[in-house]
This record gives sequence, structure tokens and C-alpha cells, in this order.
Amino acid sequence: MVRTIDDAPCRLTVCRGCCCGTRKKVPGVDHEAQLARLGSIDDHAARRVPMRTSKCLGICFQADVVVVQPSGTGRAAGGRPVWLGRITDDELLEAIDDWIFEGGPGLAPLPEALVDHVTSKDAKKPKKPKGAKHSKAEKKKRKKDKKREKEKKAKAEKREKKAGKGGGAA
Repeated sequence: MVRTIDDAPCRLTVCRGCCCGTRKKVPGVDHEAQLARLGSIDDHAARRVPMRTSKCLGICFQADVVVVQPSGTGRAAGGRPVWLGRITDDELLEAIDDWIFEGGPGLAPLPEALVDHVTSKDAKKPKKPKGAKHSKAEKKKRKKDKKREKEKKAKAEKREKKAGKGGGAA
């Protein structure tokens, strides 16, 4: 049987390079088992879903990243690639498997378990919250106040020293 593009199964691209798939970036995950699990997914027509690995998909802060490409039929129905980030639990792998079995992008709704994991190739790393910002004027004022406080303390110590020497001579 000759397969046409229209009946091509979903495809997976799994990031496994600089960060994704490493214990350093995502400790506590059996990355080899995860890759094997993703590579064993079949669709509803019992076709093995092709999986390829990529050295880096560029959104390392979302490690581990998996992109689910729609099947030919899913693409014809309007399905587009879905980028998923932080795919680190077995239940998420199971949700991907179930979704692909049901048809995947364009044919089946995204499973609830994956909703919070949808990302994009253009995702921006969230900025870390910074402490309260102070203007330059406020910083200058604090510095000046510290300096005045230091000078007052030094004058007070000098007076005490002077008073101690003068008071002991009488």
C-alpha cells in the first residue's frame, strides 16, 4: 500500500540537547525511559508515530520540550504543531499518547493535563522578580544620610573623649 501525505501520522520532535533530557537541568527524571516511551506511541490506525530528536529547540527554560505535529488529516482540518514544555511526568507522556491516539492536533481536543504545558517556539523566559527598585535620587539621599550619621557619631565620640580628658584633670 502506498501512503499519501494525507494519511501521514502525527510526528513528534523531542528536544534532547543542551538542556532538555539532562539530569543537570531536570533532575529526577529517567530521560532515556521518557524518550523510549515517546518513541513507542502508536496512533489509532496502529501506526508508529515517527519521533526525532533535536539538539536544541531554543526554549531551554521550558525543559523538557516536545512538539506534536499534526497528522496529514489533522493538518487538513486546521491542526498546527503544538509545543509542549515541562514534559517531565509519566502522566504527561500518557496524555500525549492518548491525544495522538484520539487524532492529535486538529482532530482531538488537547487533554486537560497538557493545557498548562502549551508553549511556543517564541516563548520568552520570565524575568525574575527583582527587589524594590530605588531611584538614583533615593540612593543618593540614603548615602548622604549615612554619611551624616557617621559624622555625628564621630563628633559625639570626639566630644566624649575631650570631656573625659578635661573632666579627669580637676
